[in-house]
Amino acid sequence: MLFSSVTFLYAFLPVVLVGYALLPSRARNPWLLLTSVVFYAFGEPRWVVLLLLCALSGWCFGLLMERFRGGRGAKVALACGLILDLGLLAFFKYADFLVETFDALTGAAVPAPGIPLPLGISFFTFQAMSYLIDVYRGTARAERSLVGFATFLCLFPQLVAGPIVRYTDVSAELHSRKSSWETTAEGLRRFVCGLAKKVLLANALGELCTIFRDSGDKSVAFYWLYAAAFSLQIYFDFSGYSDMAIGLGRIMGFHFPENFNYPYISASITEFWRRWHMTLSGWFRDYVYIPLGGSRVPRVRWALNLAAVWLLTGLWHGAAWNFVLWGGLYGVLLVVEKFWLGGLISKLGPVVPRLYVALVTMLGFVLFNADGLSGARADLSGLFGAGGLPLWSGETGYYLSSYAILLVLALVGATPWPRRLYQRLEHCRVMTVAEPVVLTAALVLCTAALVDGSFNPFLYFRF
Repeated sequence: MLFSSVTFLYAFLPVVLVGYALLPSRARNPWLLLTSVVFYAFGEPRWVVLLLLCALSGWCFGLLMERFRGGRGAKVALACGLILDLGLLAFFKYADFLVETFDALTGAAVPAPGIPLPLGISFFTFQAMSYLIDVYRGTARAERSLVGFATFLCLFPQLVAGPIVRYTDVSAELHSRKSSWETTAEGLRRFVCGLAKKVLLANALGELCTIFRDSGDKSVAFYWLYAAAFSLQIYFDFSGYSDMAIGLGRIMGFHFPENFNYPYISASITEFWRRWHMTLSGWFRDYVYIPLGGSRVPRVRWALNLAAVWLLTGLWHGAAWNFVLWGGLYGVLLVVEKFWLGGLISKLGPVVPRLYVALVTMLGFVLFNADGLSGARADLSGLFGAGGLPLWSGETGYYLSSYAILLVLALVGATPWPRRLYQRLEHCRVMTVAEPVVLTAALVLCTAALVDGSFNPFLYFRF
């Protein structure tokens, strides 16, 4: 069940919120747990047991670590918990990939098991692992309540697509949180804005990307139009979904961490990854990069640490070699930026660094969205006119003119300018009327688009 669906907006969510508002405080966690399980079961009924198993094991291992803190038992509990979570992730997400790779390298014909990917497994296993590591380190106390821990892990706003919420982010709010008309209004505002980003911008840009894929009249310019459209689509798709999750959490009294901070205004790739999917970057920093030694090691070791983190980041996004290559290339680029390129580009004024980031990220997302390595080779070649591809075509001109306004709106929307304008106007008297009208109109437009159309993908569901 997508947040951007009529079923969620007008059936599931109203029931959840009404029940949440009417129930006493002590019953709210059980209610959220129940509705979160229903939410998950709506899309993946066969994997509900897997989700609950992950919650039960994390809770048990956390208590064991606290019981045997400082002793061998704590290490054993941590190891068992991490092996279970990583084992589940490896089995369900990477088994087919490993078998196919083995066949390709050896010429064998071992059949791939064809294991379907459980919804959100990349997110809830990472949350479970961060909890176990934090309890072992002593930065978090083990959650005593099974319902409380299961609520944290299964909470539907962030269950299938993040942000990756750590236990320390919400531990206090699991047991004591307050909602008010102000926080509810704030959460609804954030939710509707995220919904508009997803439905009105990301979905429309996704349609252009689909048109490109189906086109028989491609050109170099059409490839670059696709690269720009997909780069904007994945941003509005994922950041919009994160906004909706944060807004829903705020309505219920939770403060989820921010996940995006206008990455396309970055002046370096290093800065870009500090602004894009920040909860994932922070997870790898705290639980992989720093334990490996971070930057406080010799240069060669540091470069290897960074390469390892980015190869894992690529694999986290998908079990395919184009994702591995995507992560590896960013790892290499970050090293090069650190030692040479970053200083050089920073001396070229404010415009050139941002053009460099735009170029790199577009090329990166073309690789990211490709159908394996062969598809990546074809798409990247098309950007540079390989095989005698024409520079322009009539179809390119038609779709560029048709989507020009949308592309301009998306480009502006990817900058802080709309937020700054809102901050200047939010205390004006007219905003007390204008804001509810605009948000209501946005909700109506989104609903109309969802009812009228069938194109409503969510890119990160496959991760």
